[in-house]
Amino acid sequence: MHPLDEAIDLKLAAPGECMGATHPAYANMVGPFGGTTAAQLLQAAWLHPDRLGEPVALTVNFAAPVADGQILFLVRAARTNRSTQHWIIEARQGDETVATATAVFALRRETWSAGEARMPQGLPPADALERMQLKGLMPWPQRYDMRFTEGAFPSVFDEQEQDHSRSCLWVRDEPARPMDFASLTAMSDSFFPRIYVRRRRRVPIGTVTLTTYFHADSALLAEVADRHVLGVAKALNFRNGYFDQTGELWSPEGHLLASTHQLVYFKD
Repeated sequence: MHPLDEAIDLKLAAPGECMGATHPAYANMVGPFGGTTAAQLLQAAWLHPDRLGEPVALTVNFAAPVADGQILFLVRAARTNRSTQHWIIEARQGDETVATATAVFALRRETWSAGEARMPQGLPPADALERMQLKGLMPWPQRYDMRFTEGAFPSVFDEQEQDHSRSCLWVRDEPARPMDFASLTAMSDSFFPRIYVRRRRRVPIGTVTLTTYFHADSALLAEVADRHVLGVAKALNFRNGYFDQTGELWSPEGHLLASTHQLVYFKD
């Protein structure tokens, strides 16, 4: 069983309730990698017997640090329309809420389609690049095969400030795993904090809120299978203890799979 499948293996506890737990393979500096928490929240709605269609949007608010151990997920459909369904999901540990989420599921219908965003061109393929060295890092990056063309995680925090925070890399689950909405959700949070790339200085950080828009359906994700996808990330602004982070994930054929936006707290 893949570590991600173990992490999102939720058990029904009661109607609208399921139990899960943090997974040591996705441990972060403090608590679990936020991407797996987001994937668990989405999975709680995905497993609900009343689910309609597939996810098109997910917003996760990290209300408190998630402790290692069990997590109770409370999930309910706030409203179901003819083609869309709105979910409210809560993650609880003991008597405390540690994360909340809203998710929108929908029945996609074939319509006119056009993409305005463009995948970066002229990049070397994943197999022509070396995998990022992981020695000394926390467990969760070891669950990804990352091959950077630009903006790699600093090997040394030398405090030499850069003129931008942009990163571009090929990434896939490690070990390789066919892509689905759970893995796409987690991968949307796999970009290292932009302040590390921009300032090359290690400072305490924490994601406050994370939103992912799913542009792919399950058929397109099946075409991706377990190959590398292209990730692009940057920040727009750093100010007064917070910065934003925006990212894109592209299939090898140039289809935009997901776009993601988050707000991150930092201490300086």
